[in-house]
Amino acid sequence: MQDIRNIAIIAHVDHGKTTLVDKMMLAGNLFRDGQDLSGQVLDSNDLERERGITILSKNVSINWKGTKINIIDTPGHSDFGGEVERVLNMADGCLLLVDAFEGPMPQTRFVLQKALQIGLKPIVVVNKVDKPNCRPEEVYEMVFDLMFSLNATEDQLDFPVVYGSAKNGWMGEDYKNPTTDITYLLDKIVEVIPAPKALEGTPQLLITSLDYSSYTGRIAVGRVHRGTLTEGMNVTIAHRDGSQEKTKIKELHTFEGMGHVRTDKVSSGDICAIIGLEKFEIGDTICDFENPEPLPPIAIDEPTMSMLFTINDSPFFGKEGKFVTSRHINDRLQKELEKNLALRVAPFEDSTDKWIVSGRGVLHLSVLIETMRREGYELQVGQPQVIYKEIDGVKCEPIEELTINVPEEFSSKMIDMVTRRKGEMTSMESQADRVNIEFDIPSRGIIGLRTNVLTASQGEAIMAHRFKEYQPHKGEIERRTNGSMIAMESGTAFAYAIDKLQDRGKFFIFPQDEVYAGQVVGDAVPPGPPAVPRVLGEKDHAAEHVRPELDENRQNTAAEDLPALVRPEHAGIAQAGEAHQLLHKDLRPVNRLPRRVQLHSQNTAHPAAQHGQPIIIQQGQQHQRDPGAAGDVGAGGQGDADRGQH
Repeated sequence: MQDIRNIAIIAHVDHGKTTLVDKMMLAGNLFRDGQDLSGQVLDSNDLERERGITILSKNVSINWKGTKINIIDTPGHSDFGGEVERVLNMADGCLLLVDAFEGPMPQTRFVLQKALQIGLKPIVVVNKVDKPNCRPEEVYEMVFDLMFSLNATEDQLDFPVVYGSAKNGWMGEDYKNPTTDITYLLDKIVEVIPAPKALEGTPQLLITSLDYSSYTGRIAVGRVHRGTLTEGMNVTIAHRDGSQEKTKIKELHTFEGMGHVRTDKVSSGDICAIIGLEKFEIGDTICDFENPEPLPPIAIDEPTMSMLFTINDSPFFGKEGKFVTSRHINDRLQKELEKNLALRVAPFEDSTDKWIVSGRGVLHLSVLIETMRREGYELQVGQPQVIYKEIDGVKCEPIEELTINVPEEFSSKMIDMVTRRKGEMTSMESQADRVNIEFDIPSRGIIGLRTNVLTASQGEAIMAHRFKEYQPHKGEIERRTNGSMIAMESGTAFAYAIDKLQDRGKFFIFPQDEVYAGQVVGDAVPPGPPAVPRVLGEKDHAAEHVRPELDENRQNTAAEDLPALVRPEHAGIAQAGEAHQLLHKDLRPVNRLPRRVQLHSQNTAHPAAQHGQPIIIQQGQQHQRDPGAAGDVGAGGQGDADRGQH
């Protein structure tokens, strides 16, 4: 039997997991001579490359001195914790990466806790020791304290530590003496991580991941827990719901490099891909044909955040998306459930065109929305809502552990901002000229917080959070302090009209964008009443630009009459009001005004402007609809306004 090591690489986001995997692949000679593809090869998804994060866990295999090392790269965000939980079952040990300056962060604790509970043997890698102001020895002590607080066993606490810089391609025993490669780390993996135990008996394999081929269809991926699987073997699939189905394995593949290699048999301990099965899901067990013995299914934490998904019924319906009907959206959401374990989809109040989609956080749901938008789906989504529970007769809400690292001069702003959202400061620690502040904050308080934190700290803040527990409801949080700027007519937005209204707030639209009556086109900034911008029609446009002939006295100031436009803000899901419209090109807030509303003067606050707005998602941009709360302005359009709200 081949010598095998199965390791998962776990860490907080942006601590260098994928970069280290690339260097390990380079050391394993997976690239031909002269071909250095070590630019985060595993982050192949467009969204992963753009955001610089890992969203989907992936596995790759290298051969090091006769030992096959199966490496599993995992996401760092706790929003994608479902990915981490299911793939850790395939590993026997883990590499815990920690940034030599930041130290253990909230997600470090999250992923490490999962690994220790399963009983994985850790190797700690203190990465980025080339950074200025790094503190490798102090970080090592912090990791030990963290493991101790997570009830690690004595064997787990006796972990080796490796120092290095994945970006510069070296790992060694002492951070003061850089080496030339990562040989030390790979040798430590072979030495410390235990080989999988060979269990004899009837075959068992827990499906922990799915792959897809346009030639062979869906592929089941998992680790052989016991026995041996052979090509052409008759097996039983034991489903999560307790039902069983007889089937046959057509092909068996093992992982080699970044691809699959066909093989005749796979023994206990190795990770393989099975082709030819039809009805299976993640968490099902492939077991013996005659005497099936299913393994316990994967336990996944419950979702904490939900959003309303519905069809787009705005005036721009169907203009940009390819898939616009409720059948298309429902099929896509059901398909997502097959591989996204932490997601839940349920119909909204017996409606056929509305769904409540629940996930682990705003990032988890926004990645799904963005993926659907790029695929050509056009839909409308509501504002994120937390999922409440009733525990012992008390209404409880999810609480998160929030960490903000900022320069000292911004610390008071951060504390004020978080406490306004019902956050409670638990610790505050100075690190050189920066301050590390920890809070317990309701999940609903984190929605839209990141943008405000970065703005208030001039982009210096490092913010991270993870789900902690459910606690009694903390009371109401003030949501929107800004009003909304709403288009009064359908037509094209012109630069001249936008220019004259810029001092009233921030726009979401560009000049020459098509808008419709009632669309929210910007945020009105207090103090002072928010203005209601009017989209100039053709007649207005002509009239506004009529000017007398320039005389000599005005020629020098002609350039000053040109509109000087500020770049529009992108209205993200977290800042939005009640709903967004998802179009192919972008995401836009949605709002439709009652028909009887008249154009208000600049000094009059619009009654609808103080309410949160809904959002629409088409293959293109973002529009807004009436939240319905503008009802005292006039009853006309009220039914129109109520549709699509969460």
